[in-house]
Amino acid sequence: MSYCLADSADALAGPAWGAAPPPWAPGRREETHTMTHAYTDGDAGGQGTWCMAEVDIFCDLSEQEMAAIAEAAPMKTYGAGEILHSPDQPSEVLFILKKGRVRVFRVSADGRALTTAIITPGTIFGEMVLLGQHMYDNYAEALDDVIVCVMSRADVNRLLLSDARIAARITAILGRRLAELEQRLSDSVFKTVAQRIATTLGTLTAAQPPAGPLRPVGRHPQIALTHEQIAALAGTSRETCTKVLHDYADQGMIRLARGRITVLDAARLRDAGG
Repeated sequence: MSYCLADSADALAGPAWGAAPPPWAPGRREETHTMTHAYTDGDAGGQGTWCMAEVDIFCDLSEQEMAAIAEAAPMKTYGAGEILHSPDQPSEVLFILKKGRVRVFRVSADGRALTTAIITPGTIFGEMVLLGQHMYDNYAEALDDVIVCVMSRADVNRLLLSDARIAARITAILGRRLAELEQRLSDSVFKTVAQRIATTLGTLTAAQPPAGPLRPVGRHPQIALTHEQIAALAGTSRETCTKVLHDYADQGMIRLARGRITVLDAARLRDAGG
C-alpha cells in the first residue's frame, strides 16, 4: 500500500476543505512579502552568520569563511504549512535549513502522495542538479515555522563545491537521504498503517531537540502536528490515523491533545513500528 494523502483526488479538491486549505494541502503558496529577509553588511559580524552556525557541513569553517557564505545566502522565513518549493515554481537553489522541519513529497495525478524526506535543522535540500540532488515534481512544505538560507547554483559552486571538506559532507548527506527514501518505499509496501504511523511518530520524536528543564513535561518529547498532518506523513486517511492514535493512547504509549502528541513510551512505540 503506497503512502497517500487521501483515498482519491476528490479529497484534494477545493470542496473537501472549503475556501481555506489546511496547512498540509499541496499547492498552497506563501505570501512572499512576509517571508524574505536578506541581512545587510552590518549584520555580517553577528546575525549574518547565525544561519550558518550549527550546520553540519560548516562545522570547521573559520569566521571569515562563514561570513562569505552568509553574505551569499539570504535568510527566508516560512510559516507552518507554506510551500518552499513546488513544480509550478521551479528554482535551482540550495536551501540550508536552520530552524523547523520540512517535508519533501510528491503528488500523483489521482491525489496519492509519497513523502520522500523529512528534513531537520542543520542540513540541506533543494533543486541542485550540480549536486546530483533533484526535486523533480516534489513539493517542499514547512511542517513548523521555518528559517532557511538560500544559495544560488553559482554560489554553491563557488563557495561550497570548491571546498573539499564541504563537498564530502554534502555527498554523505545525499547518500543518507537516498537510504532513508529506500526505507520509506519499503515501509509503504511491507508495513501496515498502524506500523507506519508508529514509525512516523518515532522519526518525528528522534528529530526533537532536548527538552528544557523548565518545561512541565520536559522528560517527554512532543510532536506539534495535527492528526491530518500525521496522516499525510504516514500515508493514510485522517480517520484511520485518529483511530490508530487513540489505540496507542489507550495503550499508554502517547498522550493526545489538540494539535500536539506527547510520546510517553518511545521504546514501545518503536516496537509497534515493526
